[in-house]
Amino acid sequence: MYIPDLDPIADSLFWSAVIAVLPLLTVFITLGFLRWKAHWAGLTGLLVALIVAIAAYQMPVHLALLSGTEGFVFGIFPIMWIVVNAIWLYELTVASGRFEDLRRVINNVSDDPRIQAIIIAFCFGGLLEALAGFGAPVAITGVMLMAVGFTAMRAAAVVLLANTAPVAFGAIATPIITAGKLTGIDYHDIGAMVGHQTPFLAAFVPCFLVLIADGRRGLRDVWPIAIVVGVVFGVAQWFSATYLSVELTDIIASLVALAAAVIMLRFWQPTGGADARERLLTERTAEVDAIGDTTGGSGSGTRPSTGGTAVAERAELDTAPLGAQRTLMALFPYLLVVVVFALAKLLTPVKDFLTDTDAVFGWPGLDGNIATATGKVSTSTQFTLGWLSSPGTLLLISGVIVALVYRMSLAEAAKIWGRNVYKMRWSILTVASVLALAYVMNQAGQTITIGTWIAGAGAAFAFFSPVLGWLGTAVTGSDTSANALFATLQQAAGEKAGIDPTLLVAANTSGGVVGKMISPQNLTIAATSVGLLGRESEIFRKVILWSVGLLIVLCLLVGLQSTILSWMIPS
Repeated sequence: MYIPDLDPIADSLFWSAVIAVLPLLTVFITLGFLRWKAHWAGLTGLLVALIVAIAAYQMPVHLALLSGTEGFVFGIFPIMWIVVNAIWLYELTVASGRFEDLRRVINNVSDDPRIQAIIIAFCFGGLLEALAGFGAPVAITGVMLMAVGFTAMRAAAVVLLANTAPVAFGAIATPIITAGKLTGIDYHDIGAMVGHQTPFLAAFVPCFLVLIADGRRGLRDVWPIAIVVGVVFGVAQWFSATYLSVELTDIIASLVALAAAVIMLRFWQPTGGADARERLLTERTAEVDAIGDTTGGSGSGTRPSTGGTAVAERAELDTAPLGAQRTLMALFPYLLVVVVFALAKLLTPVKDFLTDTDAVFGWPGLDGNIATATGKVSTSTQFTLGWLSSPGTLLLISGVIVALVYRMSLAEAAKIWGRNVYKMRWSILTVASVLALAYVMNQAGQTITIGTWIAGAGAAFAFFSPVLGWLGTAVTGSDTSANALFATLQQAAGEKAGIDPTLLVAANTSGGVVGKMISPQNLTIAATSVGLLGRESEIFRKVILWSVGLLIVLCLLVGLQSTILSWMIPS
């Protein structure tokens, strides 16, 4: 059995951590600075991870390779299975001709693109994160922002930043429940503590979205509603996590924030909306002329350009009135998704039926041969094939229903699905290779080496504890996976340093919230959904400073909560 050595390099935890972090540096340098294609960055990072695991950590070659295969398959199912079907759902709306109706329905709520960014990416995206998670919100809201005229680059940056606020409580609080199971701490206590951290970020995220969407002048025009939506979301998140339900926190917060936006728009309207639309239209026209119309149903930016004139013509059509039936049909796919996921996640008999169909098995050749750093048999070699309970399958079922309701033949829908998979082949390779990298690093012990070195900061570790969650989510693209990696480490570090372990485990979860936007997995999902496949490095440079900035704020908050703001820790 392979047992990871935490300090294989000269018995030094520091130098071992330096070597262990090389795969991550490889990905971020090749992606962010050398501007490589994402799949080449991911594959190169995987190669470095294998070399470090075998040469530095003395992991047997066959176990290192098998670890990579487990991660590679996990990247395909369930991760890309979710994304493929989410984008297929969107392409069905395009093929049916309902996409233009959706554009006009959104405009009827507000024709100001800055407010549309808040409602779509923040409120609706938060609801999707609460129910589905795993990249589905980024994929769906990205194409919805394209529908209302955003450029592909702005749409990608907006949805990635918006996806921070709800992540900790995403997929019915799966990250928090996972942390509770691993540490033995009541997950309600962890959720309450997270609810005293992430709302401070959520309160300002709508303002940040507006800055990305339209700069400082946009923020001057719409800051009142951005502040109201952010604060209402944050307060609802805090109240629900503390007093109501950890599992329903994001659902409650997203719906309350959406209601606040709709109510406020009945009594207040921003200035500068027409100018903002004109600026976006000019940008969008230039983008279409340069790379083609990425909203034309391709999802990849490869269709022939329709030219700026077509974009302008579509903008003129946006003000045409819609009847109740066309409005319902335009919204039907997204309403259906909410209903299907609500039934699957919140209705206990349905939830139990779906999870009972999961096939759980040990990864061949790997299960039982990998131990944790403590010498216990690792459970990470257990693979769960949720063929029916997976969010991807629920999206597939939703897509079939949408095709039938839209009176499309299943053969035509299947053909669209096949074309979609082919166009996403490089995205699938990217995500699979990044997850393979993550599995190799985790099972070889590289990730825990990095975490243990950071945890050596003693009492000052409270300030750095969110970094582990940030790092784990950046690598795996999942806050749940980050908690699986580091929750027990955070607990042990807290007990050793005399810091409340619940605070640090919650900080790990909250740190993952701001790390998700720079994960290569999520960068690829965003790029694919808006038609910028191959330009992930540009999106990375758009969001990296936001991620680091929010991480610093979170570190300061957790550090203060461990000292002078200890009264914020739920008793």
